[in-house]
Amino acid sequence: MTATALGPGKITDTRPEVREAVAELAAIEGRTDSVRTYRPEHKIDSRLIMAIRLLVLVALVGGWEVAARTGIIDPFFYSMPSQIWQTGVTAFTEGTIVSDTIFTFTSTIMGFVLGTVGGVAIGLSFWWSRRYALVAEPFVVAFEAMPKLALAPVVVLILGLGMSSKIAMACALVIVIQALNTYSGVKSVDKDLTRMIMSLGATRWQIFSKVVVPTTLPWIVSGLRVTIGLALAGAIVGEYIGSTQGVGRLIQYAGSTYEISLIWVGIFVLAALSMVLYALVGFIERRWLASLHATR
Repeated sequence: MTATALGPGKITDTRPEVREAVAELAAIEGRTDSVRTYRPEHKIDSRLIMAIRLLVLVALVGGWEVAARTGIIDPFFYSMPSQIWQTGVTAFTEGTIVSDTIFTFTSTIMGFVLGTVGGVAIGLSFWWSRRYALVAEPFVVAFEAMPKLALAPVVVLILGLGMSSKIAMACALVIVIQALNTYSGVKSVDKDLTRMIMSLGATRWQIFSKVVVPTTLPWIVSGLRVTIGLALAGAIVGEYIGSTQGVGRLIQYAGSTYEISLIWVGIFVLAALSMVLYALVGFIERRWLASLHATR
């Protein structure tokens, strides 16, 4: 039976792997440079990131233009950036794209607000009655699973070709997501805390306003960036089905007349509009969460 190390510097174990491991540990203990200090990562230069983004954009647009002009891709189906630019200038100066964008923006915002308020109200109402929540939750989930594209013709027929049907479609895509999100926040409320407050004599309304609502606020706010995109998608679906205005109607008309450049103009307008809406909701989210943390 082999012996092990009896003290510092004494290695009596004859096994080579043990002697090697003990020697390595002793070497590490004796090194003064073995302890590494944490070094924070270098700060990312925002100007460098912006320059790289611009280079990528220029490469994509330039490659698209070159490929269309050299015949690598068919310009009839894919168009080219120079034609899209000319069509866009004409659409903004002589066409109706400005009013169409305002129409889509307005219906998206109104559907987003109504869907958010309605969804939050439904989700918070689940807290008041467990039995009511168990009965209503399957219907809410079923409505969420229903394809909204199939629902759009009925909504347009009932509410007409105006803005009301677009607001309804945007609201339909937002309300269920926000209701389920709020309900998840309701289920995360600390039950021990509510029991303790109730034992101290708090009313049901006081528990709801002082515990349930503040607990669910982060859940509500975190879903805003997702639901704003769904609101825009709902408004566009309504415009596709039937509308007198809107960017979706413009794209649908351009597709029926094979005006590919005008389709791309509508797509880029929607992309810019979605970025504006996302940035707006992100700003509201940051301010809301900052005020929430400041009051705690």
